[in-house]
Amino acid sequence: IMKMHHIGIACLNIEKTLKDISAIHKVNRISKIVYDAHQNAKLCMVELEGGEKLELISGPKVEKLVKKGISYYHLCYSVGDIHKSINELTLKGAILVSNPTPAILFEGKMVAFLLTSYGLIELLSEK
Repeated sequence: IMKMHHIGIACLNIEKTLKDISAIHKVNRISKIVYDAHQNAKLCMVELEGGEKLELISGPKVEKLVKKGISYYHLCYSVGDIHKSINELTLKGAILVSNPTPAILFEGKMVAFLLTSYGLIELLSEK
């Protein structure tokens, strides 16, 4: 089972994006801004009043997207078995673009990225 976890938002400056989000939405919680060497990116998790979560991502991987005016980066789903989920999705046509790696923002839980016809999916291991 894949459960929606968060929406990834590409940005050039996390602090500025946090100010913009806070001006429009009631924010319940903001994580520390962390650097993830595996992704070569700065990351921050924002939880909105309704429980929705946004992951803000800045760094070289997303810079080109933002400069083209694209800020929606990925949908993240939490999964019980990341390897099984990768196998299921690739059999259905998704392309694995990033093998499972530990994610500093999620206490070292494994994440993997897959490309689908409708965009990038991040899988987050629940274990």
